[in-house]
Amino acid sequence: MSNSEMSELRSTISRLKQCVGDLRTRYGETPAVHRLANDVERLDIDAVELDECAAVPAQGRGAPIIDRSEVVPVPDTPYDPSLWDDADDEGVGGYHGHRL
Repeated sequence: MSNSEMSELRSTISRLKQCVGDLRTRYGETPAVHRLANDVERLDIDAVELDECAAVPAQGRGAPIIDRSEVVPVPDTPYDPSLWDDADDEGVGGYHGHRL
């Protein structure tokens, strides 16, 4: 991250802190305001940590290369309903009795 990017990040976090302070004044210590304050504090901690670590070379960034030979295709066709025989329905108390 360049110095200008880091400066912009620090400035943005500072503005976020001010906004959360204004929200705290308006709404008090509600759970939502407390979560926002925690989130901004976490951003501040991460920005300091990022500023202290060495930059990753450009070729090291991005998603890892995927070996396509290990990818398992999943068809769009519906599953055979017999796969679900004797299976419980999660969240509705389970399966009781025979289905019609």
